[in-house]
Amino acid sequence: MKVLGVADSDSYIKWGASILNRMPASWSRGLVIIRTPALPSAGQLESALAGTGFSPAEAPLVDLDELAAHLAHERPDVVLLSVRGPVVRVLVRAIVAAGPHRPLIVSGLPGISIPATLLALYYRSQVDLLILHSKREIEEFGTLAASWGIRQDFGLATLPFLSGLPAAEGGSDVVFAAQAKVPRTLEDRQRLLGWLAEAARARPDRRVILKLRGVTGEAQTHSERYPFDVLLGELDDAPNNLVVSTGPMSEHLERAAALVTVSSTAAIEAVAMGVPVLAIDDFGVSGRLINLVFEGSGLLASSRELIAGEFPTPEPGWRDANYFHPAADETWITAIEAGVARREHGPLPLRPQFRANLGGNLRRIWDRKVALGPYDRSPEGYLALAVGIPLRGGVRLLRRVKARLGPARV
Repeated sequence: MKVLGVADSDSYIKWGASILNRMPASWSRGLVIIRTPALPSAGQLESALAGTGFSPAEAPLVDLDELAAHLAHERPDVVLLSVRGPVVRVLVRAIVAAGPHRPLIVSGLPGISIPATLLALYYRSQVDLLILHSKREIEEFGTLAASWGIRQDFGLATLPFLSGLPAAEGGSDVVFAAQAKVPRTLEDRQRLLGWLAEAARARPDRRVILKLRGVTGEAQTHSERYPFDVLLGELDDAPNNLVVSTGPMSEHLERAAALVTVSSTAAIEAVAMGVPVLAIDDFGVSGRLINLVFEGSGLLASSRELIAGEFPTPEPGWRDANYFHPAADETWITAIEAGVARREHGPLPLRPQFRANLGGNLRRIWDRKVALGPYDRSPEGYLALAVGIPLRGGVRLLRRVKARLGPARV
């Protein structure tokens, strides 16, 4: 079995390389990184690949045309698309165009994926198998797909970076897992930073670490409007033990007394390592905050507990449905094997793209330009932007006008 992984941003590179590393040793596995606007820095790439069995030298950068040539040369049985949603759609089209006997196309979501979202399914509606990481995710995405008439197959896998994690050594650091999109507003991010500063002042013997995926100027999976390293520089009287750090999360957790977050996947990593977790609920609990998964976990707590240094541990009953199922319950390897077996009997039919029938070839060119940004240098890509941006603005304006007018009266 030959598998090729294609990844783009830091979190997807970490997930894709880790998933490849968990595949059977008898499978041939390779990894390339597609050039997109989310391309990580050298430091981010090294952190993302740490502990995955791949080095930066073993994950070459390719553009879309080079990927097509690579596919034609390697002829993999399986392509793992570990990329952001808009890029998935573009790469599926490139894979199909590379030859009639296409490989099995597998994709997935790299972290906490509760609540299930239609957008995640929309971009991945043509993949043959979608890998998820908890029984609850499988149930919620299955229900959502059925309600919208989307045919999708799911495979259950343990979050790959939970495998082989060391037990925490009982350090003293409080590690805050920063997120680009949560909380969203400047005021909320300043409030959160203020609580962390108070926690640092309350225990001057303990470091409070702002663990970032990247410092300002480095690309990330999600763009960050108000980076915490910038906000810290603007904070009056910031305590000396409130510090910024990057690097692999697992290394920070080995020295941690606790992890603090709003909804980062790092909370799951911390639970696996035996580190107490405090999921801040001052901003509420909602799908927008991506913290519904922590309901019933015992990990939700307020800034008061953070400042007091009171860090909870998870409820046992929550674990099985949420990322800590037995390895025997996994289905993703057998699902891949079954898909490849079907491929040996003839070409795999391509599933229809959900809600993407308008625009024809111009829409496909637009999708490619939006997904690849400056790495799509085709003249038609720039033409699509020239036509598509005003058109999209007009459609959005029309939607806002309709929303304000409300439903038509008869």
